[in-house]
Amino acid sequence: MRRSVADTEAMESLGRELGRTLRAGDLVVLTGPLGAGKTTLTRGIGDGLGVRGPVQSPTFVLARTHPSLVGRAPLVHVDAYRLGSAAELEDLDLDFAHSVVVVEWGAGLLDDVSESWLEVVIARRRGHDDVDGHAAGAGAEAGAGAERDAELDEDEPRTVELLGHGPRWAGTPFAVQPQLDD
Repeated sequence: MRRSVADTEAMESLGRELGRTLRAGDLVVLTGPLGAGKTTLTRGIGDGLGVRGPVQSPTFVLARTHPSLVGRAPLVHVDAYRLGSAAELEDLDLDFAHSVVVVEWGAGLLDDVSESWLEVVIARRRGHDDVDGHAAGAGAEAGAGAERDAELDEDEPRTVELLGHGPRWAGTPFAVQPQLDD
């Protein structure tokens, strides 16, 4: 499922909508360039789950747990940006079974954690950058330091793709359709 998201408010709204559908045991993996709106989306997910906030980027603590104020599953918000391996993620001893776990920068680190997960891919355009946020003709590190702290520009639309993998997401609008061989 692909959606266009116009601004910060719409990104948080999408997160709230998603948060209302999530339950204990759900794993959400967020992918997108620096400043794409991953934390903004997670803030909305936390609001949809009814958790104690504020939901902020856990960059320097790696993971934050936000208990529910309404009797739902807690939100565990992970920033795997500085983690080098799945073993380092495992060392965080996250409660995947009893929480909604949202992992920023988690692609490739969570392959054996759950049979089901929701992959959320956020694409953005910034000036002359491509949709992945890399400057045309420049290395991946070009501008990364400055962009790491970039806020979601309110007038800059995003494309958000929601891809549900595994039995949890089968039969939902997020379910990834199997590829047919030619």
